[in-house]
Amino acid sequence: MEINSDDLRLFVAVVDSGTLGAAATQLGQTTSAVSRALARLEEKLATSLLARTTRRMELTEEGRVLLQKARTILESMDEAEEAIRIRRQQPSGRLRIDAASPFILHAIVPHVAEFRALYPQITLELTSNDQVADLLEHRTDIAIRIGPLQDSTLHARALRSSPLHLLASPDYLKKQGTPGTPEELASHQLLGFLQFESGNMWPLRHEGGEALAVSPSLFASSGETLRALALEGQGIACLADFMTKDDIAAGRLVKILESHSTGYRQPIHAVYYRNTQLSRRISCFLEFLQQKLM
Repeated sequence: MEINSDDLRLFVAVVDSGTLGAAATQLGQTTSAVSRALARLEEKLATSLLARTTRRMELTEEGRVLLQKARTILESMDEAEEAIRIRRQQPSGRLRIDAASPFILHAIVPHVAEFRALYPQITLELTSNDQVADLLEHRTDIAIRIGPLQDSTLHARALRSSPLHLLASPDYLKKQGTPGTPEELASHQLLGFLQFESGNMWPLRHEGGEALAVSPSLFASSGETLRALALEGQGIACLADFMTKDDIAAGRLVKILESHSTGYRQPIHAVYYRNTQLSRRISCFLEFLQQKLM
């Protein structure tokens, strides 16, 4: 016989409650019914999940494996149900979104009109923050984080990843020449990030490895400022594709040292606190944005 979601929910309830009686109260069943259901689950799996004594219950090794899998499965089922409900209901209310200014300008703003047409009852608040924002302090519902995530108690959803390109304007390259190797960058004007050291580690294969630490001659705290400086012919920058692809397509910026690129792609995540009141707004926005970023 196969196990089902009811089996998993009962098993998780027993473990979380600590006793059969407490689980029975939570599930609205009798203690004997819960005990029989647990015995049937163990019979289906042909293994013991809980070691019972007169005072307490302890998970067996098989029980620990099932508990981990059960939590993942039940959370996925809950998210699937929520997604279906979202499609049947019109979410409403205020949704506060924080992201670095380049992401706001190039990945969100172009799609705001369509999102508002689809969800007219949601009021968007967009804030730009080029440093990592504290969601509670800034009263933010969703924050877009670019790059590897730090350990966090927040929920995270991967949206996409974006390649990094070394870029310069045609005017700069005409005047200063095009570097042929990573080592030649040392004789060029480099544009780098202020207070963001990892942004000045460029994904280039060279004699010392696959990440080149550069020494910029001009710094900025925002990727959008670095983009503007590169467009003005002030030097070479390492910037994400999502904010420069239109410039590249139009010839305003030119890729350099492509043969030395490691192919590294910056991960982009949305992070948020799970909140029942906000969940429908968060889910519909993230689904919409993920489709646009594909």
